[in-house]
Amino acid sequence: MFRKFVYLLALAREQHFGRAAEACHVSQPTLSNAIRQLEEDLQVPIVERGQKFGGFTPEGLKVLEYARRILAERDGLRQELAALAEGVSGHLRIGAIPTALPAVTPLLARFGERFPQIRASVSSHSSRDIQRELDEFSLDAAVTYLDNEPLNNVRMVPLYSERYYLLAPRAMLAGIVPEGAERVPWGAASALRLCLLTPDMQNRRIADSAFRMAGRTVEPVIETNSIITLYTAARYGTCASVVPGLLLTVVSPHPDLLLLPLTEPDLTYVVGVAYADREPPAPLSKALATVAGEEAVTGRIAAAVAGALAAWTRPGTPP
Repeated sequence: MFRKFVYLLALAREQHFGRAAEACHVSQPTLSNAIRQLEEDLQVPIVERGQKFGGFTPEGLKVLEYARRILAERDGLRQELAALAEGVSGHLRIGAIPTALPAVTPLLARFGERFPQIRASVSSHSSRDIQRELDEFSLDAAVTYLDNEPLNNVRMVPLYSERYYLLAPRAMLAGIVPEGAERVPWGAASALRLCLLTPDMQNRRIADSAFRMAGRTVEPVIETNSIITLYTAARYGTCASVVPGLLLTVVSPHPDLLLLPLTEPDLTYVVGVAYADREPPAPLSKALATVAGEEAVTGRIAAAVAGALAAWTRPGTPP
């Protein structure tokens, strides 16, 4: 039965019998016959068939939901049994929102010290995709916003609070931001040529909400799903960017750039580790959550952000 569920999940992922069979390293007839056998075992139609894959029936969607859950429980059992025999080991799949990617490295550095037998892979996702993939057990854990758009059916461990800054070419701010200003209202920032993250990113929705609270709407001249592009757009004088404080830990101050906290409203949101709320929790996810709550991790992230901000505001460098 497990094998048939694996084939079913591959078909849901690939939306094509041939590609699903290839992903499972079997022939297409083998995969198709296994799903037909599953339909016979459960006495319901699972797949809408025609000349090509036509999606899942309502019954098939319910079977798919259970298949994901059953395979996740199987994997959790395997992890538990392996942990009893040789300690926690395996492959940990982590999804992270783009703005949180710089925080993943210090988290995994400490995690590797505590659990050297666990391999980890990290991929970038929107927060909505993270919720879906946690629900579908495609991810073991995620680093994402915890308190802006509520997550469902997860356990959470805070890592840091995200704050927002305007990063802009100095020349662009002339006549808009007073000389020597230590902060800038969102309303004033709306008058600039802006580079923002794409609308599918929660950081962008936070920025749009802040502009609305200031009585403004914006149409950015550049949209991106890369936080590095937020920096380079400002660095080369193309646009001003709304950036999270964590970005400053991976880029250097530049004399042509000005960094100012965004206020009116002054917003912060918590970013942390989220993983499926199950009992017992999956061993790999629980291990990551345990490390995420350690001062060695949260303190290191906070110190990195504080140090980066100090570098940007040190006399002789841009504020």
